[in-house]
Amino acid sequence: MVVLNKIYTRTGDKGDTALGNGERVAKHSARVAAYGTTDELNSALGVARLRADETMDTALSRIQNDLFDLGADLCRPDMEQDAQADYPPLRVIDGQVERLETEIDAMNSGLQALRSFILPGGSPLAAHLHVCRTIARRAERRAVELAVDESVNPAAVKYLNRLSDWFFVAARVANNGGKDDVLWVPGANR
Repeated sequence: MVVLNKIYTRTGDKGDTALGNGERVAKHSARVAAYGTTDELNSALGVARLRADETMDTALSRIQNDLFDLGADLCRPDMEQDAQADYPPLRVIDGQVERLETEIDAMNSGLQALRSFILPGGSPLAAHLHVCRTIARRAERRAVELAVDESVNPAAVKYLNRLSDWFFVAARVANNGGKDDVLWVPGANR
C-alpha cells in the first residue's frame, strides 16, 4: 500500500521524475508521456462518471481502477527483471483485456449494426465517453511509441486498444442504445 504523508517533494523541480523502479528520467520521456496520458484518461473518466447510471458507473469504476494498474505497469520499465524485484510489480494481465472484450460483446449485442460513422456527441455521457475514447487512443499511441525502444507489457497495449473500443460501444449504449447516435453525413455541407 502506498503511504503519502507529504504531497510535494521538490525532487522533480529540475524536470525529472522517478519511475517505479527508482530510476530517474526526464518528465518529457516517452514512458512518462505514456503513463501520464493514462492518468489524463482516468481523470476524464472521473468526469464521465458524473453522468453515468449505477450500472455504467460500476463498469467505469472498474476501468478507473484498471487504469491505475496500467499506470503502475507503464511506470516500471524493466519487465525482464520483474522476478528479481523486491516485490512483484503490478502488471496488466490478459484477463483484464478479456473482461473488456466480454463487456463489449454484451453491450454491443443490444445495438443495431452501424450504417455510418458516428460523430462524437449525443447525450452528455456519450460525449464524455467519446472524449475518453480519443484519450485512450492517444495513450495507446504513446505506449506503442514507447515499445519501439523500451520494454512494454504487451497486455498493457492490448488493454488500451480494447478500452477505446469499449468506450465507443458504451457511448452508443449511452445514446439510447444507439438510437440517438449522431451520424456522419459525408459531404453534407459542400
